[in-house]
Amino acid sequence: MSGITEYQLREQLVHYGASLFNRGYSSGGSGNISVRLPDGGYLVTPTNSCLGELKPETLSRLDADGLHIDGEKPSKEVPMHMAWYRHRPSCGAVVHLHSPWLTALSCLPCETPANCLPPLTPYYVMRVGQLPLLPYFRPGHDNIAHALAEIAPDRTAALLANHGPVVSGKTLREAVFNMEELEDSARIWLTLKPLGYVLLTAEAIAELQQVYRP
Repeated sequence: MSGITEYQLREQLVHYGASLFNRGYSSGGSGNISVRLPDGGYLVTPTNSCLGELKPETLSRLDADGLHIDGEKPSKEVPMHMAWYRHRPSCGAVVHLHSPWLTALSCLPCETPANCLPPLTPYYVMRVGQLPLLPYFRPGHDNIAHALAEIAPDRTAALLANHGPVVSGKTLREAVFNMEELEDSARIWLTLKPLGYVLLTAEAIAELQQVYRP
């Protein structure tokens, strides 16, 4: 994020929030987004805010320790976001949504919680790699952050059981793109499940992993 100003990041967050909301990835006051600032602090969407109605000047501002210092009261999910920043040094932004297909996937039985979404397309492997399914905890519970802290060093995203996805990225743009790819991958998977499908081979996955490292 070298060279970008705080106000540009505020505008980006508002832009991407509206884009996600307008395309049905979020509804009502659900979901939250954060981004790391050049000075080491963070911007977070306010509690109960609609991603389609954000304003640059009212976004919650946190200091480097994640404490609220300006703007409206931040989302109750701040600890979840901070788990990514503290345990994945490359993380520059976090997106948490209740998007339809991934939330549906989070409510289904899963025999492979280490990776609950199979490798159907190269784009999923390139952008996300694997999607661990974490246990259910009520929204805002500290155990969500503890569970994320365990997987954050090695994973780009996670699916919270009966809740929804939380996705990171080196930049806000990348985090949003990773979220979009993940939602599309869940849609493809759930659409194909009753019909049958062909997974990428181990050789194809290994080739992608040599070139692209989420």
